[in-house]
Amino acid sequence: MFGHRDIPLHELKLKYANKASSFVVVNGMDVHFRDEGDQSDALPLVLIHGTGSSLHTFDVWTERLKKTNRVIRMDLPAYGLTGSFPDHNYSMENYTVFLKDFLTALGIKKCILVGNSLGGQIAWNFTLEQPNTVAKLILIDAAGYPKKSKSEPVAFKVAKTPVLNKLLTYVTPRFLIRASVENIYFNPLKVTDSLVDRYFELTLRAGNRQAFVDRFQMSVDVSSLTKIKDIQQPTLILWGANDLLIPVQHAYKFQQDLQNDTLVILENTGHTPMEESPFESLIPVINFINKLHVGNK
Repeated sequence: MFGHRDIPLHELKLKYANKASSFVVVNGMDVHFRDEGDQSDALPLVLIHGTGSSLHTFDVWTERLKKTNRVIRMDLPAYGLTGSFPDHNYSMENYTVFLKDFLTALGIKKCILVGNSLGGQIAWNFTLEQPNTVAKLILIDAAGYPKKSKSEPVAFKVAKTPVLNKLLTYVTPRFLIRASVENIYFNPLKVTDSLVDRYFELTLRAGNRQAFVDRFQMSVDVSSLTKIKDIQQPTLILWGANDLLIPVQHAYKFQQDLQNDTLVILENTGHTPMEESPFESLIPVINFINKLHVGNK
């Protein structure tokens, strides 16, 4: 009853690519990205989404930011229109290599790096590996520290469960996707049908369901956690006070370890502030981008 075939890529492109969309070959993948705003901006913003999402999660932010900045965002491997890693390796090392090669392909030598959840984990790991490429860092409900979630999206639980995760690659009920999105929002009334359609339909891109499962099978490498203290870049830590997936206590861990940080907690907001509370969350981002940062430690 809930079996769904993959949606052909050309059909998904008609709906989820637009005139701002481009594709670039990186490490054997045709990567979907958008490069908008002031092309003369020497310090572009690079926005990285989280697990199960796509570049569309930054739509509202981009509409405002592109008026004054160059804004680049991409569908990470395993998600959106980009599709899976050819070698099915979803390690953090492989993601940071991808980001380096993606920025090189676009000729980006320095940027302000912004990441949510998985994207945040990629962002701070990349900053450790390529410090000269990152001028400022913005972590939005970022992953990285060992966590005990207060509540976890049902799709995440299924992806971790043997046998059930095999079914997930072809039995994917839409209500499971809705329940998972509602879980990461504070206010489920903000989860619209069109929002669920986007998450659901992009999940059905060929390879994405298997990639979703494969990434949850990767062993967790925590060795880089001890190096977070080495990050020198001015960093904005932006967190939803009502994040059940990565609770706000993790924001304080980043604040404790980072040497040059600003912490902003957003009330009545869950795991994806830029999507659930885009206007409220954008205010501290714009302030952080524009000010001469001197740190608070």
